[in-house]
Amino acid sequence: MTIKANNPSLISWISVDANSDFSIQNLPFGIYSDKITKHRCCSAIGEYIIDLAELNNQGFFKEFAIPTDIFNQSTLNDFISLGKDTTRAVRNRLSELLDITNSEFQSDKTVFDSVFKKQSEVCMLLPVKIGDYTDFFSSIDHATNTGTMFRDPANALLPNWKHIPVGYHGRASSICVSGHTFHRPKGQTKPPEATIPVFGPTKQLDIELETAFIIGKPTKMGESVTTETADDYIFGMVLFNDWSARDIQAWEYVPLGPFLGKNFASTSSAWIVTLDALEPFRTKGYVQEPKVLPYLEYTGEKNIDINLEVHLIPENGDDNLVSTSNYKYMYWTMEQQLAHHTVNGCNINVGDMMASGTISGPKKQEYGSFLELTWKGTQPITLKDGTERKFVNDNDTIILKGYCKKNNVRVGFGECKAKLLPAI
Repeated sequence: MTIKANNPSLISWISVDANSDFSIQNLPFGIYSDKITKHRCCSAIGEYIIDLAELNNQGFFKEFAIPTDIFNQSTLNDFISLGKDTTRAVRNRLSELLDITNSEFQSDKTVFDSVFKKQSEVCMLLPVKIGDYTDFFSSIDHATNTGTMFRDPANALLPNWKHIPVGYHGRASSICVSGHTFHRPKGQTKPPEATIPVFGPTKQLDIELETAFIIGKPTKMGESVTTETADDYIFGMVLFNDWSARDIQAWEYVPLGPFLGKNFASTSSAWIVTLDALEPFRTKGYVQEPKVLPYLEYTGEKNIDINLEVHLIPENGDDNLVSTSNYKYMYWTMEQQLAHHTVNGCNINVGDMMASGTISGPKKQEYGSFLELTWKGTQPITLKDGTERKFVNDNDTIILKGYCKKNNVRVGFGECKAKLLPAI
């Protein structure tokens, strides 16, 4: 299927820097607010947000018969629920309006001023109401690294790992949009030398470099999604930092898995990049051996070439690039994750979020957590200011970045940013 908005030859009459995440081939969706607007749906190009409610009010989407209030909502859920035919048509229409050859309103200053606002002058909100959140464990390099650290290197992967996309149900209420702060969590830990646990702030606050996909189409209980149809149910993707308290997690996780070590905070980027916009960047993934069961089989290239970065900024300090990875290193694809999630008849809803799990590559600089980058704290990272990090310190800011680039087209996600404050 040809998607007009993906045409690599498109050029916008809006000036877009070559390194901008928001090219005319991207046109992601989000929710913004400012001093005048409480909340509205928007898209983005270059340094601007595009007020979709204003475009709709002025009749630029009249051929789609979109409800008048659809873009005035506090989340994208209702818009996404219109279905991919409509959301795809809106994105295509945006690309038409922004094309350098289109004169519908590029010279109308009144329309421009009502539709375009500088991204630096608005506040981005969490783009969807997240009913349920699932976190997977689907990077083979990450799973191998952690298994090597905590178990026998010869048996780093548990027996089920190459047969099912392992996941767990997380906490949706503590997922926050990029730009937030949170306090260092407290809980029980058991130091190696102790005979009983102690209570206090975590000493091993870690990041998890992840992406997440947003469900765009619901199912009923008893229905299952196949790997072949999964893309119809996935609206788009965000960057995701699933913060982790490693010492709390280590004490609590047997036998039921993550709990307090994970549910205190997660960070999502503000822009949902549509699966349509990511389609040109599909690539091959790892060869899956042994052969998976039939319901997990798929055809074609299902991984995506998304360059990923982790930046750490100490308080009043410089930006430190501490990791570069890529989504293409995922062993289990989104389509397999969704097929497995629903194979038992579990129903899904629009706005549900499903995260990849930590994404690590085969090289040390591609590891997606401080647990791996510092090898459980035994190999600290030295920052530009000479200080070391085994894990995240109080008042550190972590920024995740991600983008695809091909044929001089760049499609990115913006920032996924949060700052750790001291425990209270």
